[in-house]
Amino acid sequence: MFFNTDFFFSMLRITAPILFATLGAVVGEKAGVSNIGLDGIMMISALFGSLTTYWSGSWLVGLTVAVLIGILVALLMGFFAFNLKTDIILVGIAINMIGSGGTLFLVKVITDLTEGKAMASTTSLITRNLQIPSVQIPILRNIPILGDILSGHCLLTYLAFILVFLVWVLLYRTPLGLNIRSVGENPNAASSVGVSVLKIRYIAIAFGGAMSGFGGAFMSMYYAMGWSQDMVAGRGFIALAAQAMGGGEPFGSMLAALVFGFAQALGIKVSSKGIDSNLVSPIPYLVTILGLVVFAIVARQRVKRQHSAAALKKTAEKNSK
Repeated sequence: MFFNTDFFFSMLRITAPILFATLGAVVGEKAGVSNIGLDGIMMISALFGSLTTYWSGSWLVGLTVAVLIGILVALLMGFFAFNLKTDIILVGIAINMIGSGGTLFLVKVITDLTEGKAMASTTSLITRNLQIPSVQIPILRNIPILGDILSGHCLLTYLAFILVFLVWVLLYRTPLGLNIRSVGENPNAASSVGVSVLKIRYIAIAFGGAMSGFGGAFMSMYYAMGWSQDMVAGRGFIALAAQAMGGGEPFGSMLAALVFGFAQALGIKVSSKGIDSNLVSPIPYLVTILGLVVFAIVARQRVKRQHSAAALKKTAEKNSK
C-alpha cells in the first residue's frame, strides 16, 4: 500500500536537501570543523534564493545567489570562530537563530507587509516558470519501475548524488583532500609541514556553506516553491546525524541520508492515508534519535574491541619476553 514507485520517487526527492547538507558536514568534520549552523544557513539561502529568483525571473540567478549567500554566511561563521576565537558551537547556534527568526524579520522588512500577508506572499513566490527544472533522462525513463523512480527529478537531486562521488574524489584522490584530512586528524603536524590550517578550515566551512546553499535553494525553489518560516524543519540537524551515522564518509553518509529520506517519505505517505499528521510527523526525528543510539552503541563496541586487541597484543609481547 505504501511502497510503490511514487513512494521511492518521493524518498529520493526528500533525501536531496539532506544529502547536500550532509556532504558539507562530512568535509567540515574531516577538517575538524563542527558546523552545527547548517540548518540556519539553509534557511537564509532559501530566502535569498527565492527572492532573487522572483525579482530576476531566472532560477539560475536565484540558485547562484543562494549558494553565494551560503558561502558568505559560512565564511562569517569562520571569521568569528577562527579569527575571533569564538566557540564555533555558539556561532552555529546564533546562525540557526538568525535562520529561524531573523529571516522572518527580513521578510517583513523586504516585502513591507504584515506578518500574515508576508507569509502568504512568500509561500507562493516561485511559479512553475521559475521553479528549478526537472529532467527526464531519455533511456532511463523507458525502463519499467526504475524509470518512474529515477527519471523526472529536479536537476539538484541528480547533482546531490553525483556530488557524493565527487566529494569522495576530493577527499581521497587530491592534494587538497589530503590536507583537509591531515588538518582534521592533527593540525599541529599539518602545520609543521607547511599546510595552512586556517586556510584549510576556511575552505572546509565555505564548502559546507555552499552545500547548505544548494539545499536551501532546493527547498524554496523546487520542493516548497517559495519560502516560509522554519521550512527547513531541522534538515540541517538531520544532516549532522547522517554524517555521524555514516562514519564521516561520503558514501556511508549518503546511505544514512537515504534512511532519513525514507523515514520522512513514510511519514508523509502515512499522513496522506488519513492518519493524524501530529502522530506521524515525529517519525523522521525518532529515526534520527534511534540511528544515533545505534551508531553510538556500534562505535563503543568497536572501541572496546580495539582496546581488547591492544591489551592482548601487549600481554602476548610480555609473555614472549
